Amino acid sequence: MSDGPVMLRPVAEDDLSVLERFLTDPEATGPFQWLGWSDPGRWRRRWAQDGLLGDDSGQLMVVTDADRLGFVAWRKVVTSRSSYCWNVGAQLLPEGRGRGVGTQAQRLLARYLFAHTPVVRLEADTETENTAEQRALEKCGFTREGLLRSTVFRDGQWRDVVRYSMLRSDSLGQR
Repeated sequence: MSDGPVMLRPVAEDDLSVLERFLTDPEATGPFQWLGWSDPGRWRRRWAQDGLLGDDSGQLMVVTDADRLGFVAWRKVVTSRSSYCWNVGAQLLPEGRGRGVGTQAQRLLARYLFAHTPVVRLEADTETENTAEQRALEKCGFTREGLLRSTVFRDGQWRDVVRYSMLRSDSLGQR
């Protein structure tokens, strides 16, 4: 496992098997993201359609040197007739967790989205029990906004989530 710099890059066809692990392997997803079996072919269909870089959503691989550690993603959330924001997230394989990779990857994603899209707001949600993700979001400059009750159904019960945001005017990476 390389300790080189964390980088984001577009998904290549040979990365699809890594992404498919998140849909078929509960150990790969971790305790907060396993929502049950899902269609493993969806990544390949979407990659064939737009390379996982569409107008309303996208995914980028999180890598260090030659190691593929997971992905970051964003999807459009329409907030009014004339405006939207991005909801962002990260999913790391077990070998990428606990090393600050998620913090760096989400910081890079925020910089990328603010540089290449006109949005003024990014938001991220995570379960209240996922304290590692909450720390990562706060370290890269997201602000905790509040609690959303019974938002995610996982493992037989409804879970509360915490919503975070970052505005274009916030100082990226200064926290």
